[in-house]
Amino acid sequence: MHEALHPSSLAASKRRIPVSQPGMADPHQLFDDTSSAQSRGYGAQRAPGGLGYPSASASPQAAFLADPVSNMAMAYGSSLAAQGKELVDKNIDRFIPVTKLKYYFAVDTMYVGKKLGLLFFPYLHQDWEVQYQQDTPVAPRFDVNAPDLYIPAMAFITYVLVAGLALGTQDRFSPDLLGLQASSALAWLTLEVLAILLSLYLVTVNTDLTTIDLVAFLGYKYVGMIGGVLMGLLFGKIGYYLVLGWCCASIFVFMPHCSSGVAAPAWGSGGLPGRGGAASHVPSMQAPL
Repeated sequence: MHEALHPSSLAASKRRIPVSQPGMADPHQLFDDTSSAQSRGYGAQRAPGGLGYPSASASPQAAFLADPVSNMAMAYGSSLAAQGKELVDKNIDRFIPVTKLKYYFAVDTMYVGKKLGLLFFPYLHQDWEVQYQQDTPVAPRFDVNAPDLYIPAMAFITYVLVAGLALGTQDRFSPDLLGLQASSALAWLTLEVLAILLSLYLVTVNTDLTTIDLVAFLGYKYVGMIGGVLMGLLFGKIGYYLVLGWCCASIFVFMPHCSSGVAAPAWGSGGLPGRGGAASHVPSMQAPL
């Protein structure tokens, strides 16, 4: 039998505090002591990052940016990008007349409404002269007689969609036919422009119309074509031929009057068309639908 412990020795054992060995954490301690470098195992020296974190200069990005060779490469790349942007800005007008196109798209809702009314009812219009301000024509939104590209572009897209709708009502719709319809319409427009330019060159007619003007005037025919297709869907062949005949007569009246009122042969340095000569002759264009 074991001998009973004396109460005094039991009390002494209860009051005894275990001594932690070096390198061992106190089991009753909730947080580590970070004030001592040896207890963290980092050595006597600490990185100058503050609060035990490494400094930002130790990151790979900071080391790359601090390299003189990398700085030189970045500067060289920035200079190449700036030179390329400047070269594109100088030569873009040679291939895409952005400044001229901005003039032809300067329209608003009121202009579009008046222009559509002029296309359907040109017989009621009297003044066909284009307005000028300091020898440059005003923007289309200020003059209903000025040509624009907004209506032809929107009319072309709408015509393709309406043609797809007509094909759908006949159970003949397919993406291939829709693409073929758009391609054929664009091809006919291109052929019309080239035919007029060739005719003007062969007969040596002095005209103030530019190629963009020709595209604008020839693109107005899609408005009448949209009306004919829509009336054909609603009222059959009778409605189609009636509206198409009216639009053909309207475009034959609109074309010579509106094209003869345009006098904009020279494009100045600001990208806006200039006033043409008083003796310039403008041919009458009557594009078939």
